[in-house]
Amino acid sequence: MQRILVVDDVELNRELLRNMLEDEYLIEIAEDGEKALRKFRKYQSSIVAVLLDLQMPNKDGFAVIKEMKKNGWLQKIPVLVVSSENAIEIESQCLAFGAADFIHKPFESSIVRNRIKNTIELFAGKNRLAQKVEEQEEALKKQDRIIKLQAEKLQEAEPFNRLMMEYRAAIMGVENRLQVLNEEFSLEYNRNPFESIKSRLKTPASIYEKLSRKGYPVTVESIKENLKDVAGVRVICSFPDDIYHLAELLVKQDNITLLGRKDYIKSPKTNGYRSLHLILNVPIFLSNEKKYMKVEVQFRTIAMDFWASLEHKLKYKKDIDNAEEIVGLLKTCADSIEVLDYQMQEIRDKIDSSRKNNDVSEEPGQ
Repeated sequence: MQRILVVDDVELNRELLRNMLEDEYLIEIAEDGEKALRKFRKYQSSIVAVLLDLQMPNKDGFAVIKEMKKNGWLQKIPVLVVSSENAIEIESQCLAFGAADFIHKPFESSIVRNRIKNTIELFAGKNRLAQKVEEQEEALKKQDRIIKLQAEKLQEAEPFNRLMMEYRAAIMGVENRLQVLNEEFSLEYNRNPFESIKSRLKTPASIYEKLSRKGYPVTVESIKENLKDVAGVRVICSFPDDIYHLAELLVKQDNITLLGRKDYIKSPKTNGYRSLHLILNVPIFLSNEKKYMKVEVQFRTIAMDFWASLEHKLKYKKDIDNAEEIVGLLKTCADSIEVLDYQMQEIRDKIDSSRKNNDVSEEPGQ
């Protein structure tokens, strides 16, 4: 049988509660807060609820609740306050302190039993869920330790380090081609097609985790064959049409092969994510050979990139309050960004058109 601790300085109240509950529970009795805490420490592993009076000698009910909260007991074992107080302020104070429920005197047997039963079941479910969460967190920690250990082994292997060098060379090749286009645009159109370039190389831990998750072997050949995003370049443009123009010019260059394309600007993800993704096969020139390496190139506007960085924080942060509300706000922002990007592009076009007209009107003989 489950055990309940009844704490009240009035013997009649203690006996009334014992008579109501002893058919279903083992009842422990305490007549003040000090004795209650001693009993609680003794039977802590088997107590499923505490019925607690507020006004008692030595240590009152509020002090007992504070002590239980301090030791983390309130999270697992519910306290139902037993009191003749009917003031809303007292009840609110008890609930704010961490009490699970309130039972008023004089007692009504069916109400007492049902409130206790419901509270115990609620806490049992909560404790099972907490236990499951703890087990999952421990499993994730164990998995992280395994990934870290295997990633360290991977990083120590010479073939892996050579492969990473080749991916870095491919990134530099893409960046150089983009910089050349940027210089050309600056001369021809008097403006730059992009604001900045960011690059990244997947970490050994990220590579190991992704291969394992997808069921691929963790080998150098498997990395080259199965992962398309080990090397990544992100190009931040001012306007959407610059994205498409720049992507088209890059793909048309000699020795570059387009392996895959996903347009999340014209067809955004459900969360609002917008970006143009290209998977390119890019040549690198080593001391004794020419090789092709896969590079993922992402094109975004400034506003898209700002949105994506914020969404990334939400995705990988734990214990965020109001996560669903934030997801909804981000989606609204993404839709607003799309409208804003094209409005700014339209304004730029009007400025360019006005400048061209002025240049024509200033020509000699006009």
